[in-house]
Parts: sequence; structure tokens; C-alpha cells
Amino acid sequence: MIRTRKPRLAVWKFASCDGCQLSLLDCEDELLAVTGAVEIAYFLEASRAVMEGPYDISLVEGSITTPADLERIREIREASKFLVAIGACATAGGIQALRNFGNVDEFVSAVYARPEYIDTLKRSTPIADHVFVDFELRGCPINKHQLVEVLAAYLNGRRPNIPTYSVCMECKLRGSICVMVAHGTPCLGPVTQAGCGAICPAYNRGCYGCFGPMETPNTAALTAWWRSQLGVSPANVVRALRTFNAFSEPFRKESEAYEYAED
Repeated sequence: MIRTRKPRLAVWKFASCDGCQLSLLDCEDELLAVTGAVEIAYFLEASRAVMEGPYDISLVEGSITTPADLERIREIREASKFLVAIGACATAGGIQALRNFGNVDEFVSAVYARPEYIDTLKRSTPIADHVFVDFELRGCPINKHQLVEVLAAYLNGRRPNIPTYSVCMECKLRGSICVMVAHGTPCLGPVTQAGCGAICPAYNRGCYGCFGPMETPNTAALTAWWRSQLGVSPANVVRALRTFNAFSEPFRKESEAYEYAED
């Protein structure tokens, strides 16, 4: 009897907080189904077992921040049939991409007693800036149900079914009142991709953009409305756009447009 090898799954970490990897561990019952369908070949967050490639699916968390990262991601890409970037760090550079708007040498000198020992890049960049990525799964952290959908899709030879509409749609689906209309609260929901279930607006808070820009975000129209209707200052526009997905192109360009604007 010929035994067929289970697909090999590898989970890799770069510059990140581990939150997206923990989302996989948090899948509970779903994780049992995943582990039954694949062979976990590399996942240091969950096991010390290490198998050499090739790998059928690689999940990559974290951004590229050092020269060593550059070499390692290229090796991982070469050893992986499918490579999926998971989370804001891997898809947009993460919160650490705030360094991209400043002087890294000044940061290093201020933080470390011996800055000459620090080997870092000037920018924190997403995985797709360096290698081909088969799919990007957004979120800070990612939605565990979306992660299971992505794994199931690639294991079954189909495209993942992940929504690309805005958080506003999720607000409508759960019956939440628009916080901008009802309370005058600035909210990134109209330009942010769905995935969180509109948690923040459900508690009368504006969306923080954890899942990054939606497919066709009109950031200029949103920020203009904030300015004219809500009286949001340019500094607060910049602050709102520079969080978990600050270096995603739509958020980055819009924040730069207001960076030196006067009230």
C-alpha cells in the first residue's frame, strides 16, 4: 500500500509580536482539523520539531528589518510551494514601520548603549517587497477563521474566499450605528478592509484600521470629510493613519499629505 505524504506546513517569524502565530494556536477545534490535514514541519511557537523543506505552505509573520532577514526570506520562498504573509507586519511593515518616517540612526543611538552592535535596515518592509507572495492575510492580529479558510483553500487547490469590502459592511451586518454620523467620532472603517467584525464601532469607538486598506480605499475623501465635518486637525489625521498599517501605500500617502499641513 502506497502512503501519500501529508502537505507540509511551516510557520515562520520575522520582526513581530507573535500575535498572528498565536491566532493559529487559538483555533482550538479548528486547529485539530488543520493538524490532521497537514504535517507541521516547522512552527517554533508550538513545537521544537524541525523538518527540512520543501514545504507545501509557508505562513510568514513579521516584517523584514535586518540584512539577515533578507537572506532568510529568500531561502524560505525558494523552499515553499505557497507562501502566505499573515498580519500587518508581514503585509505592511507593521507598527515598526513607523521608523520609515524618521531617522533610524537617531533611534538606535537613543535606545542602545552600544549602537555599533546593531545591524538593522533603514526601513521595516512587508514580505512582498522582497519575494513573491501567493496571498496576503490582513489583520493585527489576523482573524483565526480567515486563517483556517486560507489553509483550507490552498490544501484544496482553490483561491481563498476572504472579503475585500470595508468595515462599514460589517457594521451594517451587526446592526451597529455609524459612530461618525451619530457621535462625530473619526473612524477609518470606510477605508479599512473587513475582518474584525467591526469590534471598535460596536463599542462606540472609531475603527483603528487594524486590517489595513480595503481594495479601493478613498482615503482622500474620508480625511477631507474628517477635516470639514469633524474638525480633525492635520496632526490627528496623521496620527490616525500611522498605526499598525502605517506604511501601506494608501495610508502612507494620505498621512504624508497632512504631515506638514497647518490647522
